[in-house]
Amino acid sequence: MAFGTGGSSGGGGGGGGRRPFFRRRKTCPFTGEGAPKIDYKDTKLLSRYISERGKIVPSRITAVSAKKQRELAQAIKRARFLGLLPYVIR
Repeated sequence: MAFGTGGSSGGGGGGGGRRPFFRRRKTCPFTGEGAPKIDYKDTKLLSRYISERGKIVPSRITAVSAKKQRELAQAIKRARFLGLLPYVIR
């Protein structure tokens, strides 16, 4: 049948006995010594965590911890409310 142990059948497990791709865990950029403080007035820092469409980038992409992501989202929303950051980028 089609379930043999052939060498080049394209399963999902990589080929040739190689190790699977290992992605290194990123650390939160807001923890540790010398880390920037999350502040709603620092629009340059906050704009790095906003997409081209004006949406807040999720923590799985930016590697920000859950606690700091909540602080970051609150700071972005506060800056938007005060007119320091735009709601939508056109």
